Amino acid sequence: MSLQEQETRGFQSEVKQLLQLMIHSLYSNKEIFLRELISNASDAADKLRFRALSDNTLYGNDGDLHVRLSVDKEKRTLTISDNGIGMTRDEVIDNLGTIAKSGTKSFLESLGSDAAKDSQLIGQFGVGFYSAFIVADKVTVVTRAAGVPSDQAVFWESEGEGDYSIAKTHKDTRGTAITLHFREGEDEYLDDWRLRSVIGKYSDHIALPVEIESKNEEDGTVIWEKINKAQALWTRNKNDISDEEYNEFYKHLSHDFADPLTWAHNRVEGKQEYTSLLYIPSVAPFDLWQRDQRRGLSLYVQRVFIMDDAEQFMPNYLRFVRGLVDSNDLPLNVSREILQDSAVTRNLRTALTKRVLQMLEKIAANDAEKYQTFWQQFGLVLKEGPGEDSSNAELIAKLLRFATTKEDSSAQTVSLADYVSRMTEGQDKIYYITADSYAAAKNSPHLELFRKKGIEVLLLSDRIDEWMMNYLNEFDGKSFQSVSKADESLDKLADDKDTAAKEETDKELAPFIERVKTLLGERVKEVKLTHRLTSTPAIVTTDSSDMSTQMAKLFAAAGQEAPEVKYNFELNPDHPLVKRAAEQQDESRFADWINLLMDQALFVERGTLEDPNEFVSRMNSLLLG
Repeated sequence: MSLQEQETRGFQSEVKQLLQLMIHSLYSNKEIFLRELISNASDAADKLRFRALSDNTLYGNDGDLHVRLSVDKEKRTLTISDNGIGMTRDEVIDNLGTIAKSGTKSFLESLGSDAAKDSQLIGQFGVGFYSAFIVADKVTVVTRAAGVPSDQAVFWESEGEGDYSIAKTHKDTRGTAITLHFREGEDEYLDDWRLRSVIGKYSDHIALPVEIESKNEEDGTVIWEKINKAQALWTRNKNDISDEEYNEFYKHLSHDFADPLTWAHNRVEGKQEYTSLLYIPSVAPFDLWQRDQRRGLSLYVQRVFIMDDAEQFMPNYLRFVRGLVDSNDLPLNVSREILQDSAVTRNLRTALTKRVLQMLEKIAANDAEKYQTFWQQFGLVLKEGPGEDSSNAELIAKLLRFATTKEDSSAQTVSLADYVSRMTEGQDKIYYITADSYAAAKNSPHLELFRKKGIEVLLLSDRIDEWMMNYLNEFDGKSFQSVSKADESLDKLADDKDTAAKEETDKELAPFIERVKTLLGERVKEVKLTHRLTSTPAIVTTDSSDMSTQMAKLFAAAGQEAPEVKYNFELNPDHPLVKRAAEQQDESRFADWINLLMDQALFVERGTLEDPNEFVSRMNSLLLG
């Protein structure tokens, strides 16, 4: 093979790191290299079919698309070739010399010394072409892009170390040929039956014919034997598809190593005609929270591949769903822009969203353990749902899970239906508290009354929870009530004392309350006595219509300016420290006591103080008497 304009280039640093980690972490599952390379060949064929919709000349005289495997036992090589879209020189450099995925650096930093865990993480990342180096100590690629002259083909070669060679070469046919020069001890992949076994296991569902080279026993001519079903899996009757086939097709689509949690395969006929195959992964991808990462379903129109990551068919809160939709109603020349404004797209999105939520509802009803696996991986994402999808808010609410005061665990296992079924007699609200952590929520003084009354409270400590609760108005006819808000219903809940005795206490301490109001002035919105507390001297609350502490923190974390939170200062008249403060005649001492109680309440509510030094100094002064 003649090479021109040859040069040696260095791999991107992340590629070098990934290659080394992958070779060591995935060695126990090394046969997946074949799945990955055949999957890439299938993608190349899909891309050619799509491009040829607008330029049929790209096929040339070679419209019979396939992937072929040929073995050279003497040279100890395996060549996997396709006649798909091929690559230009720039595309070879971009695809084989660098990793363009966002979050690559942080992903690599997350890998450690646990080989099993690393294997799963690398599988999520999608190893693709680089998996060849698990079994090969040298990989040679010759590729020619569709529509490019035969003398403009590209040669690429590397031993998987720090660099690679790239050159211009000649290739008679369109597509890509990848030759693996096997490491010592990998001769099993030179065996015809071993290759057939691996292809049957991983690639039987590939719509592209996978052919293996054999020879006619009589005249020695080359025969290409098709060894897979070569029928798009989603077009087959689901009763004829095994779980193993569904699992392997998921891995082909997602490049994930783990089996999916569940899937739904449906063919819809009537007003709209489409087939969908939707998967819920069992493990969250490492880049789930990368905002610039494009996600979505693979789109086919009349079984012709159109695009990956079509975001228009799933709401953002279901961005973890993988799979495809094959529509008979969209035009073959559809673009992302056309999809955005299409009534067909909107109807598909509505139907597919409902389908996924029903899948989750079914798991939640029939397999609590499996649903808990889902919730641990994707619960935070699903919590975005009530704010994004009001039309499905009721169904989403059924799928939410919470930690509560009834369970001595931070695990979010309690559904709203569970909570409602355990409500006390006369209870007409669903009570919740939001905080920075489970411990802060669990130990909040706002819960004292509810523990005393035996009323369950939802403990919310994820950052998104406060935002989510703004969109959860009611469930099963019961409204939600934050226990950290000033509300008449909470005051009524606390009114189990003798009314006359309570009124007498309030009357006695009225001058004290006025002194506190005068002292604190604009620092607070209101000062009042509360009978909600049992062991805490004071709390701060916000009015129902005002911004909460947690919402203000969300604004601050997002770099946005939020209005100052004005608190109500509520004092427990039965607490010894409040009684001591009320007895203080010296105004300076009185101010120290009230400011100390106020700062304590603020510290419990916010987790921070504007002036911690002053707080400590004041406390030390009072401790010394």
